[in-house]
Amino acid sequence: MKKMKVGIIGCGNISAAYMKNIPGYAHLELYACADIDVSRAQARAEEFAIPHAYTVEQLLGDPQVDIVINLTIPAAHAAVCIQILEAGKHAYVEKPLAVTREEGQQILEVAKRKGLLIGSAPDTFLGGGIQTCLKLIEDGWIGKPIAATAFMMSKGHEHWHPDPEFYYAKGGGPMFDMGPYYLTALVALLGPIRRVTGSTEVSFPERTISSEKKRGQKITVETPTHVTGLLDFHSGAIATIITSFDIMGGTKLPNIEIYGSHGSLRVPDPNTFGGQVMIRRGGSDWEPIPLSHGYTDQNRGLGVAAMAQALLTGDSSAHRANGELAYHVLEAMHGFHDASDNGQHYEMKSSCEKPAALNPHSVL
Repeated sequence: MKKMKVGIIGCGNISAAYMKNIPGYAHLELYACADIDVSRAQARAEEFAIPHAYTVEQLLGDPQVDIVINLTIPAAHAAVCIQILEAGKHAYVEKPLAVTREEGQQILEVAKRKGLLIGSAPDTFLGGGIQTCLKLIEDGWIGKPIAATAFMMSKGHEHWHPDPEFYYAKGGGPMFDMGPYYLTALVALLGPIRRVTGSTEVSFPERTISSEKKRGQKITVETPTHVTGLLDFHSGAIATIITSFDIMGGTKLPNIEIYGSHGSLRVPDPNTFGGQVMIRRGGSDWEPIPLSHGYTDQNRGLGVAAMAQALLTGDSSAHRANGELAYHVLEAMHGFHDASDNGQHYEMKSSCEKPAALNPHSVL
């Protein structure tokens, strides 16, 4: 079976999940890893039996590498993606695609010029939970989707994260941290977004770290920590999303619900691949629905596997976690903030194809 050789740039915490999963996909071979700290790459190569531990330059210069997964920090996503593409390799990056819209556009332009694929996390929407929901909607179980709600409500990362400062700096905040999971799921289920509006707030201008290592240190908040958005989809559906680091007392709200002309659908946590799907129709109570699709564990890398399938088969629709989808989500996240700052709707300039549903028996 033909396999595509994968290199990984960035050997931090998140790399372990990719390195564990990549060898399990039919068309992927984990060939090399690299980091600005070569000793860290060497440690990961030994831990996961990766043949080559490289510098970034060595990895990009190796003609054997087909696809490079970019696991650097968000501020470096754009620059490293462009390096990968300019080296003639397909690129897949952790979320978000880039920090700014201008950087995201530049990535897409370079990929188009070079005739290469660009992909981006999250790929959780390819998991069994959300794919089951997509099948239920497409099979008419809730009728025509009319509305949706999405909630990511927490009390912030300073309570558990050892280095939480980034989440409160410019480019951070709950929308840019967790919004990609929720918005990608909504686009996968309802299609592309036409316009957005939003309200944002810095509820606590200063936060105190209560996690170990930096307990008691103060953080000056530079970005909104409560973001409420309204989305109008081209399909006609309207959705409300709230992402917040300011919910100190917890919540019982669902992650995502879709409301149709004949029923309602409760979607599992979009930061997971599996989860419980629930449906309610007519006068009945909520009832669980068995998952119709596989990939319900911690399947990070599923989007890379789908990219490889697209490259090997020539079927572009197989590349579902693609750059156009990731850029559409990035633009919407900025749009909420712009709308709040300017006091008016933000009309989306980008669009994307609604990702093709996976066959329940697909093996990536």
